[in-house]
Amino acid sequence: MSGAATRAPTLLGWLAAGAAALALGAVLLGGLGFRWDPLDLQRKRLAAARDQARQASVAAAAQAESRRLEAEGAAAQALRVDHYQHIATTAERATAAAVVLARSADDADHPLDPRRAVRLRDHDGQLCRLAPDLDGCAAAAGPAAGGDALLRPGDPAG
Repeated sequence: MSGAATRAPTLLGWLAAGAAALALGAVLLGGLGFRWDPLDLQRKRLAAARDQARQASVAAAAQAESRRLEAEGAAAQALRVDHYQHIATTAERATAAAVVLARSADDADHPLDPRRAVRLRDHDGQLCRLAPDLDGCAAAAGPAAGGDALLRPGDPAG
């Protein structure tokens, strides 16, 4: 026999054979479904994925809530705009009717007399019923100053 075949393996040979056997064993066990996770990395990855999914769910719920609140706000704003338009249209109609009556009245070109003051006060009353928060109305926080005394019947200034 030759000398190479009869020689005993060296330390490096034994290490290489052991490493090959370990690698072959790990491949075979891995193929059978065995998992060796000494640092528990799989559980940590699973916990991180669950936490990320929970955060995404919370963010989606917050966005859905904000969209709902935006829709409610838009609907309320549309109602307020409709209400304002109704008040503005009614006030314009009342004012137009008062202007027509004032211009066609027989005393339109005369100084303000008690009947005319009554008509103006009635028109002011209509406006105050439509929008009680206007200045000069009884429900206003700060009534308009000045000018009211000139419209009172029997006032020598009118």
